[in-house]
Amino acid sequence: MESGKREEAGPSASVSTLVREEKKQEKMMNQKEEDEGFDYEEEGFDEMDQENKRVFENFNPGPLLPLKEQIEKDKEDESLRRWKEKLLGCLESDLNGQMEPEVKFQSIGIISSDFGELNSPLPITEDQSKRVLFSLREGSDYRLKLTFTVLHNIVSGLAYTNTVWKSGLQVDQSKGMLGTFAPQRESYVHTLEEETTPAGVLARGIYTAKLKFEDDDKRCHMELDYSFEIRKRS
Repeated sequence: MESGKREEAGPSASVSTLVREEKKQEKMMNQKEEDEGFDYEEEGFDEMDQENKRVFENFNPGPLLPLKEQIEKDKEDESLRRWKEKLLGCLESDLNGQMEPEVKFQSIGIISSDFGELNSPLPITEDQSKRVLFSLREGSDYRLKLTFTVLHNIVSGLAYTNTVWKSGLQVDQSKGMLGTFAPQRESYVHTLEEETTPAGVLARGIYTAKLKFEDDDKRCHMELDYSFEIRKRS
């Protein structure tokens, strides 16, 4: 695809956008049941995914607006007004005009069939980051679990990059999208995609990793350095 002018969007992560995204996701969930048995790869959906990825990379978010201003918009749209009340009504008394969204990560956990679930509060100290945060057996399936809150404004397109090194050499990197989140008093809990540890003599040992979270506007909300161990399956 030839590179062209980057697309301009409206206000970054507006409430209206969030409402439409919620409705779209609901519609997609209803459609999912009708799509069972459909061979997406055979029908060329893999190429469509690549095209969507290129469009996403060229997306340029518009200016950020205070949440209070976003709530005041589209008042004439009764459907949007009801959805805004549902999503944000409990927070209107907390609005302070701050534009920048803030994501506070409270804990990181790991879920594995080896030991169930382990959780560590965040942030961790520099000394803790050098110690082994968790140990897994080779060939084990596991998932990272994060608890966080969103303050002040909607955070749009929160995504993560997890980079792993062994003996100073990068051996893996995974990326994923968490989504768009409105501010609320309750914490969000999100589980990342399942990963499988490598197996074999060379795979065993201590690994270092960096987990980074950014939004559509390239704001970095957390960088977490941690270490883990892969041990022999007994």
